[in-house]
Amino acid sequence: MKRFWLLFSQTVTVFVAAYFVVATLQPDWLQRGAMRSGAGIALIEAPATTLTQPAPGSLSSAARKAAPAVVSINTSKEVRHPRSNDPWFQFFFGDQGSQAQAGLGSGVIISPDGYILTNNHVVEGADEIEVVLTDGRKAPAKVVGLDPETDLAVIKINLDKLPVIVLGQSELARVGDVVLAIGNPFGVGQTVTMGIISATGRNQLGLNTYEDFIQTDAAINPGNSGGALVNADAATGELVNTNGSGSQAFAETFQELIDNKATLTNPRWVPSFDASLQDGTLIGNIGAAWEAPLFKDSAGDTGKGDWRVTQIGDWFGNGTSTGPDGGSAVAVLKNSKHPKEAMEFLDWFNTQVPDLVSQGLVPAATTEGAETPSEWSTFFGGQDIMKEFKTANNNMGDFTYMPGFSAVGAAMKQTAAKAADGSAKVSDVFDTAQKTSVDTLKNLGLSVKE
Repeated sequence: MKRFWLLFSQTVTVFVAAYFVVATLQPDWLQRGAMRSGAGIALIEAPATTLTQPAPGSLSSAARKAAPAVVSINTSKEVRHPRSNDPWFQFFFGDQGSQAQAGLGSGVIISPDGYILTNNHVVEGADEIEVVLTDGRKAPAKVVGLDPETDLAVIKINLDKLPVIVLGQSELARVGDVVLAIGNPFGVGQTVTMGIISATGRNQLGLNTYEDFIQTDAAINPGNSGGALVNADAATGELVNTNGSGSQAFAETFQELIDNKATLTNPRWVPSFDASLQDGTLIGNIGAAWEAPLFKDSAGDTGKGDWRVTQIGDWFGNGTSTGPDGGSAVAVLKNSKHPKEAMEFLDWFNTQVPDLVSQGLVPAATTEGAETPSEWSTFFGGQDIMKEFKTANNNMGDFTYMPGFSAVGAAMKQTAAKAADGSAKVSDVFDTAQKTSVDTLKNLGLSVKE
């Protein structure tokens, strides 16, 4: 046993001596592949690498894309003690005067003109509002509009070269989708947290008059209010898919009609179109809801009582029939000298449902007050066509015009004219829409997923 311990001690001694000699004469031998801390602890150092792509599963691209458009909002307002006017309170405590109360929150830049969307409770009652961008710029903001019922507010700053976020379609959110919450919690600066969508359509919570919330388990703290909830797919951009299976089925159907000369290709707004209805050559037309009264005027008394309104087939796998969407809109120009009065007029104008319908318009097909006029019902064989429009509207998702849609529409119209005269196919219309949409969005500096 003694011999064993003697051998062990000699071995340790030799090892320590050798280590001492190397450390003294050739210390670089010990530093290869290791970094020595001030405490004398050897740490393994990873080799230097340059990451050109995010690590697998990383959401850094989505965060990097959305974060610049998320701002911090600092507010202040003068408040007085609720009992400051009480004589007894003043007798014991004196006049407390006004005190500055600070608040913080977040917001999202939605327009290059400086419009920022945030929560109403973030800026409500504020005397001063300061917006801080991720690039360090600061600017005072003024309130453009408040809506306590939805807890939304719009403020505006005057700065140039502003990053703008692309608004997604909340109705497409699904339980289980990965999302990022970006905001300014506790005023420490911008942070990003990850979670999933836990539920959609949350209501009856007693928080607001109007409730249609998306629930997420992403960490959210005081100061996050007004910030962005970003889908993880933002890293790859918005999806453009105009020539999918539904579009191809539609194109095949109408290409067959054109090839068999079973459909007319003359334009809608010309005398020949009205004539084809009145002489019985044309027995139907595909159009939006607002076309119904115009169709009645074009046909005159021809077929009166025999016409019907119906939805088109399920080409796009919605599980139900549907119809084309769209229409016209009114707006207040940003250079308007009286924007408040103009908005009040437009609000009044768009709510005069019976008057608008009487003029052949179909405002907000979901509006309960939009009843079918008797002359429309007579023309369409007693059918309650407004009810049919409401059903069609419920079968469709929200319709949103993409940025630069006018360029896309013009290109589609040109290709459609070629399809009508036989120099192109109907499917080419959707290919044109795909290419023009992608090119237009890219030219606007937006990320696109094809």
